[in-house]
Amino acid sequence: MNIQTQYNYEKTWTTIDEKDTLRIIEEEVGDADPQGTLLYVKEAIKNGRVISVGSCKFRKSDI
Repeated sequence: MNIQTQYNYEKTWTTIDEKDTLRIIEEEVGDADPQGTLLYVKEAIKNGRVISVGSCKFRKSDI
């Protein structure tokens, strides 16, 4: 699954891979469960939802 991300201060969406998604989530949630958060994000964006984690948003890529 391709994932796109956008920080609050950005105007465009960027396509990233799962490894980078996990890295961003770790930066945003700190010591909380980054793997669990990644699973939640992946499940939630399947249906077209946009999920915010800290100052970053994630959505499913149309590509």
